[in-house]
Amino acid sequence: PSVGRLILSQSQTMPIAMSPSPPLTRPRILFLGDSIQYCPDIYKRLQSQFDFVHPALSDRHRPAFLQHLRDGTWGDFQAIMRPSWHNGGEMGKWDEELIRLLPPGVKVSASAGAGYDWVDVACLANHGILYCNGANASTEAVGDMALYHIISVFRHTTASLLAARSLSHAHFLTAHHDLPFQSRNPRSHTLGIVGLGNIGMCAARKAHTAFGMNIIYHDIVRKSLEQEAAVGAIFYANLDDMLRQTDCLLLATPSNFSGRPFLTADIIALLPRGARFVNIARGSLVDEEALANALDSGHLSAAGLDVHAAEPNVSERLAQMPNVTMTCHNGGGVVETNIGFEQLAMENVERVL
Repeated sequence: PSVGRLILSQSQTMPIAMSPSPPLTRPRILFLGDSIQYCPDIYKRLQSQFDFVHPALSDRHRPAFLQHLRDGTWGDFQAIMRPSWHNGGEMGKWDEELIRLLPPGVKVSASAGAGYDWVDVACLANHGILYCNGANASTEAVGDMALYHIISVFRHTTASLLAARSLSHAHFLTAHHDLPFQSRNPRSHTLGIVGLGNIGMCAARKAHTAFGMNIIYHDIVRKSLEQEAAVGAIFYANLDDMLRQTDCLLLATPSNFSGRPFLTADIIALLPRGARFVNIARGSLVDEEALANALDSGHLSAAGLDVHAAEPNVSERLAQMPNVTMTCHNGGGVVETNIGFEQLAMENVERVL
């Protein structure tokens, strides 16, 4: 042992034994998912600071995952990191059953993905755990997808596409001659947005700049006057008032905690007859039967859906309608989003630890 000196007086000292310093332990991160693909330099930086526990795929399925947490297989860890949306979520929803099994020292859970409907964030907060998603990574891509669906509902591009692919002269000519009397330019029409967060604002900027659309919105938090001015947006504190002025309704809000749909027959009834609807948010926010009824009756003229209520199942009624454009929850599905997911998940963990 090393020897220090305890000062008894200015002229008297005596040796004392000093215990060896305990070895410093580095924070540990539970890495959920496959290996890093796009940001190896950031991962190397984290490896120089933290220890990683990397469960195999078979250990990530819920029964095994819960049992490993009960058994303390991975010891104490201070962070959970899921850098890819395509894997790492095999254990299913992060609810009280799972969260209560986490070590008490966990400070942060950082995941790919733009939402948080797969995790009980209130439960995490009750356990003192910060949740970070990767919303900013997908903003540009989802904004682009919103534009695709907006142009589709104004120009009936799905009906035209289906007619062209039918290889039928009759179907081609019907679309060629009839659709011009049903289609409209988006310019000068009013886009009503529910949820003007990062994605909603990005879609508003694109629609205002590219299509010359008028932007109105409803949200629980109003944007600054400068942000509104940048896209010519008008805030409506009252949702019903906004809906009555809307030519195309864009849903860009997170899923609600109640599990109840936002778009119901009552909400649709407030829209002007012939209005259009686009959803790039969450399929659970839409009563798909009410939407199909409104399209059948002509109260809504078209719909664009990137997300669906029971994915990967798609409403058969809506799928059969030529005035409905559908995509397979591909809004954020670009390489740039995957790069951003990796980067944000790792950097968020690093900042917290």
